[in-house]
Amino acid sequence: MNSSDIRPLRIVGYGFLAFALTTITGGVWSALLIVNLRSRPELPWSVGVMAVLLVLVWKYLKGAGWPRSTAAARRRDLRGDPVSAAVWCWALAAGALAIASLTGLWIVLVRIVSVPPHALPDFSRYPATTVALALVMSSAVGAVTEEAGFRGYFQGALESRFGAIAAIAITALVMAPVHALSQGFVWPVLVFYVTVDVMLGAMAALCRSILPGIVVHAAGLFVFFEAIWPHDAERLPLRLSGGDADFWLDVCQAAICAALAFAAFFRLRRVAEQQRLLRG
Repeated sequence: MNSSDIRPLRIVGYGFLAFALTTITGGVWSALLIVNLRSRPELPWSVGVMAVLLVLVWKYLKGAGWPRSTAAARRRDLRGDPVSAAVWCWALAAGALAIASLTGLWIVLVRIVSVPPHALPDFSRYPATTVALALVMSSAVGAVTEEAGFRGYFQGALESRFGAIAAIAITALVMAPVHALSQGFVWPVLVFYVTVDVMLGAMAALCRSILPGIVVHAAGLFVFFEAIWPHDAERLPLRLSGGDADFWLDVCQAAICAALAFAAFFRLRRVAEQQRLLRG
């Protein structure tokens, strides 16, 4: 696709599509889960219903359904194409290291500056199986819709017109206020989410596919839903505890894993370029 094929109005349209996709799909999932937990919490039927809806949404974004005149454009602009095993391996390695770094970064930021707690439901009175499946589905919904809407359609269109670096930066900045609306306009939240969005944007650009990013994004959300955000209220502010051993361990984790993640991303770039050369 040439840069001349992507008009500004189309980019704006894809931006609105991305916002609508994430908002509506997330709202539908939240409504289903609330009804499920209030009626039959022992039977996680909402997960099955949402899984079917998510598959249908994915199929439509990838070109299925009406109108057929837009099928090819939807399939192309989604960037949901398969990648080689080597690209998968390095993308997942880079993503795992990035998640490890981001968990340390979040804890450090939360201890430096107080941030509004994540509004997570109290799952303690519900069956463990239902809770586990709900967390998996919440992670999948967030990952699929954000990667498809923002890293697929929106960032892909920006890359075609402005190049990868500018596209990644613009996408991250556009998404920052959305994250801040739910978590508060405080600088640690903005720093964290811009970092996350740059990482996922770089993965989509290097792989030229959003599939590895969906897996990494979902895994990261699950880790934070399960192990990080529920414990934010227990973390002592740095002004009260000082630079204790746990704080410096988290700093080291964030820094060392970030360095390793950068190395893995550079390797991913080389492998992806080699694969593209082999395909001609």
